[in-house]
Amino acid sequence: MPHLGVNIDHVATLRQARGGVEPDPVWAAAEAELGGAVGITLHLREDRRHIQDRDLAILRQTVHVKLNLEMAVTDAMVDTACRVKPDQATLVPEGRQELTTEGGLPVAGQEEKVLAAVQRLQAAGIVVSLFIDPTPAEVEASARVGADAVEFHTGEFANAAEGPDRDHQLVRVADAAKQAQALGLVVHAGHGLNYVNVCRIAQIPGMTELNIGHSIVSRAVFVGLRKAVREMIRLIESPVL
Repeated sequence: MPHLGVNIDHVATLRQARGGVEPDPVWAAAEAELGGAVGITLHLREDRRHIQDRDLAILRQTVHVKLNLEMAVTDAMVDTACRVKPDQATLVPEGRQELTTEGGLPVAGQEEKVLAAVQRLQAAGIVVSLFIDPTPAEVEASARVGADAVEFHTGEFANAAEGPDRDHQLVRVADAAKQAQALGLVVHAGHGLNYVNVCRIAQIPGMTELNIGHSIVSRAVFVGLRKAVREMIRLIESPVL
């Protein structure tokens, strides 16, 4: 079964809504760990709309599980990652006007740029994952640039209507996961996963990590973050499709 990485971005989103100091994503990370998360994920966006540099610096000192930094493919962000040294860097597309990441990183269209970032990060001792759409071309490009892992964008699966449409999207992810493993890539997934749809993605052979944020933080409003994480882990570990 895959491990759970909890994305704490939206705890910071709530804090930034008032421009104050609470809720603190550093505390959220501790609660997620106590709930059983084996990874903490955060996206340091170029516009700093939620996670701040201060958060990243403190989290690097306090997180006891894997720290996964989502980041744009820019020299400035690579510089930051190489200085802070998260355990993993996940390269993602980034648009200033988007509410959330809207698709995978187009690796196939910018291999030289992605390759340079991958090599710099790996030279700093950081594992590199690429957040991509589950297509053969993107999987092949990710292998060519030397990534350690790929994280499949599961938004189309999550947004598809239950039935044939969602079944089709599940097959896309499963086929891409099989291809990625054949090319030596570790397989992750994330985006739009929640307490209703996570089981089917978790059961894909070879899936090793799921990164989930919004659904867990939303659930935590009602039951607390520690319990929300535990509930998600139980679903991920469930053998029922």
